[in-house]
Amino acid sequence: MNRTDRLYAITEELRRAARAGRTSGQLAAALEVSDRTIKRDVSALQQAGSPIWAQPGPGGGYVLDASASLPPVNFSPSQAVAVAVALAALPPGSPFAVDGAAARGKVFDALGPGDRERARDVAGRIWFETPTGAHPRAERRVLRVVEQALLLHLVLAIGYRDSAGRGTHRAVEPVLLARRDGRWFLVAWCRDRAAIRWFRLDRIGQADLMREHYPPRDVAEVGTPPADAAPVLAPTDDGPTLTPDRLRRGGPTERSC
Repeated sequence: MNRTDRLYAITEELRRAARAGRTSGQLAAALEVSDRTIKRDVSALQQAGSPIWAQPGPGGGYVLDASASLPPVNFSPSQAVAVAVALAALPPGSPFAVDGAAARGKVFDALGPGDRERARDVAGRIWFETPTGAHPRAERRVLRVVEQALLLHLVLAIGYRDSAGRGTHRAVEPVLLARRDGRWFLVAWCRDRAAIRWFRLDRIGQADLMREHYPPRDVAEVGTPPADAAPVLAPTDDGPTLTPDRLRRGGPTERSC
């Protein structure tokens, strides 16, 4: 990372940290440089007019003034390449893949002509094995309806086929989407069972949005992600504390469907 990118990254880190701020040690660890380099870069930003304030004392650090905390609308070439790589690595049939492809285009469109050409050149120099869909995929229409239900907090009516081939109709409140053992699951509160249930997306034959909104449930009701999984965005440090009972409830079981 060159100095220009590093100065931008420091500003971004402080913007995301908001009033909590970041110490020079935290910034150094995040950007993989020395503490001394961070202090020199912050000083350069301050001299250039960036409203970065130092908080003295134990636990102190650097804080970016709230007036400068609006998210930027520009990306660096390396960030554009990172987005392209992440999206290209998605297995077929992944949730929000269609929106992801549109987002990738917007990210590249936001670059200047020179940066866009550089990003496209680098992206074309990254090869990896094409993800394969070894397992059945959800129908595209079903997937889009499930995505909307999760985004808008709308009750979802589904036609579901369990592992024995038995069909049922359920009214569910989506909580999250999870990928386990190569398959995607809708984890939802099932009104018929009055409990959290895991539904394999490829077994949902029909999905329709109902007009009823539901209050979003805490992800902690599902439990923590399995050892080989993690949220797309990590929870904040002040998130809910999970009890041992909640920890035991994570992951699909024989009663999932």
